[in-house]
Amino acid sequence: MEVRFAIVQNKTSATPAESLDHLEELLLPLRGKCDVIVLPEMCLQPYQAKAFVSFAQEKGGTIYQRLQQLACQTAAYLVAGTVAEKEVERIYNTSYVFDTQGNEIAKHRKMHLFDIAIKGGQHFRESDRLTPGDEVTTFKTEFGTMGLMICYDVRFPELARLTVDEGAQVLIVPGAFNETTGPLHWELHFRARAVDNQVYTIGCAPASNPESGYSAYGHSIACDPWGRVLLQMERDERVEIVTLDLDEVKKVREQLPLLAHRRKDIYRIVKSR
Repeated sequence: MEVRFAIVQNKTSATPAESLDHLEELLLPLRGKCDVIVLPEMCLQPYQAKAFVSFAQEKGGTIYQRLQQLACQTAAYLVAGTVAEKEVERIYNTSYVFDTQGNEIAKHRKMHLFDIAIKGGQHFRESDRLTPGDEVTTFKTEFGTMGLMICYDVRFPELARLTVDEGAQVLIVPGAFNETTGPLHWELHFRARAVDNQVYTIGCAPASNPESGYSAYGHSIACDPWGRVLLQMERDERVEIVTLDLDEVKKVREQLPLLAHRRKDIYRIVKSR
């Protein structure tokens, strides 16, 4: 079955309201042209620790409602990148998924927080502001089952495998690798997770913005179950549509049955909760 994915590499504005207005301009022309729309990590605000706090909203707030409306207006499934979600005193880096009617069908909270200190490069600590999630996330559509992770999550093959064990044929990852880690690892990780799990992988990043405190690498990407790169953007704002044939997942697994060859009598990956 063929599924059309629109990958939106947008440039964020200073406030979520401005970014939402701009997203509407980008997304409305996609109506009837795609089945699933994917947005980047922190798709509505600067990727800054202080912004996690100042722009955080509870589920059901104005940002949530506008994203629901965009799903309805485009008549597509919307993997709504990520936003800062407030719950009581905690803030999560959260990706909501809405169906074509604007109903929430999944929610993933980033499980692995990005705390790094690269010598001569990027220093960042998400854990200073954010709380990690604790759920493996998949969602079902009439096309097939999708797995959902967020940025740094893609570096952990155990999580990808757990989503595949729950039936995922596509791994969708809103992300925002930076100018240090992006050139080194972005393409590598998406090709690796595709090969490891014999699935399609999609990484959707914000456009690069050197004027912000955290400039994303861009390079939104789609890979097939053989690990081949089907699409990769540059750093500028762009919207691309890629068609994925989910029947190819089954064909690849039949030709190279590595998932069936796992030695579950010796090792296995299981959820602890």
